[in-house]
Amino acid sequence: MKFKINRDHFANGLAQVLNVVGSKATMPILSNVLIEAEKDQISLTTTNLDLGIRCKIKADVKEMGSVTLPVKRLAGIIRELPNIDVTFDAAATHQVKLTSGGSTFRIMGIGKEEFPPLPEFGEEKAYSLQQSELVSMLKSVAYAQSTDETRYILNGVYFNFKDEKLSLVATDGRRLALTAKEMEIPPASAGSIILPAKTVGELTRLLDKGEKIRINFNERRAAFQIATDKDSSGLIDHVYLYSKVVEGSYPNYHQVIPKETHQRVKLERELFLQCVHRAALVCSEKANSIKIKLSSNLLELSAQSPDFGESHESMAISYSGPELQVAFNPSFLMDPLKALTKDEVFLEVKDEVSPGVFKTLENFVCVIMPVRIS
Repeated sequence: MKFKINRDHFANGLAQVLNVVGSKATMPILSNVLIEAEKDQISLTTTNLDLGIRCKIKADVKEMGSVTLPVKRLAGIIRELPNIDVTFDAAATHQVKLTSGGSTFRIMGIGKEEFPPLPEFGEEKAYSLQQSELVSMLKSVAYAQSTDETRYILNGVYFNFKDEKLSLVATDGRRLALTAKEMEIPPASAGSIILPAKTVGELTRLLDKGEKIRINFNERRAAFQIATDKDSSGLIDHVYLYSKVVEGSYPNYHQVIPKETHQRVKLERELFLQCVHRAALVCSEKANSIKIKLSSNLLELSAQSPDFGESHESMAISYSGPELQVAFNPSFLMDPLKALTKDEVFLEVKDEVSPGVFKTLENFVCVIMPVRIS
């Protein structure tokens, strides 16, 4: 196997597939990248058995073949090579010789036979979406995923293709974020998956390479074909991401969303975020809550902790309802505000023991459980 390749294209391709490899691989081969040389391109593949990724890069292939090499070490070497032209030569013994300018490296690899193949897909449900739409939907809910390993069903984002719309939901039991977009869904293609948090992170990272993304899924796994623009990165056509899905039934999230609205306040998102951020500067682990007080045309935020002291913020709003106050964890307020891009958000509250709800005019809801006011 022998090819010549542009150093920056090679480094960029390795950067695309590097994240999937964990620091504690259960088998040595899982720390490696599978490099396969075909006509005028090479493909790079990594997997951790739950998640796999493959991308293709243009190269001048002299001899076709395949080998696997330690991906982190290889990426470090390629980045540092002195010359833009890199020659890659793999012997039958799986030893690879890399040459660039005055630099030569010899690296021992492992044969392709030991590398776990990525799943083949047969009959499954398929959808096509705009990458920009999917990435903004993922960002608007992903912060609400649970990190509690005992509640593995909640350690991911729920995708529901049903009733002529795609809904994305994430919850950790103390807050829930939901966003939806209308799309044509033939009854035969309706279905749902829970995508693990690691996959959600990878998907979000990869989704700005082109226009379209194709999603295929069945009960066990999902595949994402992410179109890439023909740009200077050297990537060809698509990056493929394969993932196992979380098996099990997602809880009925509709029950959590309050049916009736009580007091509704329109807020300037950025301004409110800054006020919450400043008010939270005095919070501590033991005293981690912010009080929101609504009175005639005024919203006040206050926080206090025995260790640091207290803070107070106020902002003018349009409000004529009854005076009320409710307390929340400041991170739970800030996460949706940071993730959204709209200038206006609506905050709905009822009383100090009922959840607060953020909404936008576009199909977005975030439900936050209150903190008891002592």
